[in-house]
Amino acid sequence: MNSQDMQVIGLCRFSYPALGGFQVEHESIEDRRAYLYAPERMDERLAMFETIALPGLKAQTDQNFTFLIVIGDCMPAPYLARLQDMTADMPQAKIVAMPPKQHRPVMKQIINDHIDRDTALPSLQFRHDDDDAVSVRFVERLRGAAADCAGLMASQPMVGIDFNRGYSALPTAEGMMSKAHVMPYYGVALGMAVAQYQQQTIMNFAHGKLNRVMPTVTYTDEDMFVRGHNGFNDSRQKAGVKQLDFELLDAAGEAHFKKTFAIDSDQVRAAFA
Repeated sequence: MNSQDMQVIGLCRFSYPALGGFQVEHESIEDRRAYLYAPERMDERLAMFETIALPGLKAQTDQNFTFLIVIGDCMPAPYLARLQDMTADMPQAKIVAMPPKQHRPVMKQIINDHIDRDTALPSLQFRHDDDDAVSVRFVERLRGAAADCAGLMASQPMVGIDFNRGYSALPTAEGMMSKAHVMPYYGVALGMAVAQYQQQTIMNFAHGKLNRVMPTVTYTDEDMFVRGHNGFNDSRQKAGVKQLDFELLDAAGEAHFKKTFAIDSDQVRAAFA
């Protein structure tokens, strides 16, 4: 089982007006669209996507992967144009516009529509939020994990692969505020090997419960993710969410973020000034 020949496919929901799939609920699809496409929110999401999420993906040491960006077919044209401009220099990126549908079934459909069925090898799948970052070595390490676990993957329909060391971070006009973490099964830098005969995908499971439904392997040896924080995090809108004690990155921290995640703190400062 040669992991270098496996298809690597990631999926990012970019303000997609799903029916379900949000922790913050809305009375109607019209209310959800109004929330998602509010100018203040979209400006922040696009700024985080451009300065935090995309740089590390564009700079992957292994460039052989597909990155699906799922949007609503009702996304206002100016935002779609900005998204297209941001990804014009990223051949791995494909924008997929869909009408509102039930969250898990439509994400499963989109991934399966892009799986190469002309191989017997498992696919390596990952999910990615538009305000998060992965290490520039993420795809390389994902393939390495598949090589490490070839025997397990040959006997199991699905195997989770979790890189659980990284940061939470908040972009500001002064630079990146951050806090180091080890967070198992947090969703970012979390992958899954999926056998060709299996129709389930990484989007069919709650990331925090992945180890309840399949064998998983975890790696904690290097920083692999940045979990972005902002005013519109879906997971942080409810009462009682723990607030983090961020610290501003110093020069050494900024250099580490640039080398590891391709995040340029000068670009962050300019975008969030």
